[in-house]
Amino acid sequence: MATPTPRILIIVTSAGEYESAGYRTGLWLGELTHFYDVAEAAGYGLTIASVDGGRVPIDPESLSHDVLADQGTGRRYADREFMNLLEDTVAVADVRPEEYDAVYLTGGHGTMFDFPRSKALGELVAAFHDGGRVVSAVCHGPSGLLDVVLADGEPLVRGRRVTGFSWPEEELAQRAEAVPFSLEERLRGLGAAYSVAEEPFAPYVVEDGLLITGQNPASAAPVAEAVVRALG
Repeated sequence: MATPTPRILIIVTSAGEYESAGYRTGLWLGELTHFYDVAEAAGYGLTIASVDGGRVPIDPESLSHDVLADQGTGRRYADREFMNLLEDTVAVADVRPEEYDAVYLTGGHGTMFDFPRSKALGELVAAFHDGGRVVSAVCHGPSGLLDVVLADGEPLVRGRRVTGFSWPEEELAQRAEAVPFSLEERLRGLGAAYSVAEEPFAPYVVEDGLLITGQNPASAAPVAEAVVRALG
């Protein structure tokens, strides 16, 4: 009997705009493509799910010329078959965690609006963690860890070493007045041991057992590499 292909579930946002400003947002495309490239090359099967299911909004700033020229994202954006994966995604509520070996929460500012509010996502992430599976996230993706409560009643991030998009990076991105909260502050407030790179936007990954987090867009590929190592 053939050995089943190991599988990773990728979660993306369904929120396409800010609530207090006119900016449009959504998935930061490179945080999907960089992870996808590494995991696919390692032989993993990949499924993309979103909070609500259906079509995935993409942050327009993640489609700028400079961004698309970096690390193969432009190649993926030009690939009709790949982009079709974002046209009709499965909803988080319809996912069976036992079918996957790891979960990866992508970023993009949209995640700040729907990841923490999704009861289904919180329960899904808790099921991965309580089942001994890898839980990973990058940039604003750790927003999906904020309201995760484990089987023992404790917040997932309490006492854990984590990272995520920093407040200085939020200010440099000129979104400090538009975001609904400081991810850095919320993680610290839950008792997480939050840390960052010495320089804003530098790649930075924190591994705490099977919990793997990356600070910013440049950290997506290193997070994927850490996930692949953790899965063996």
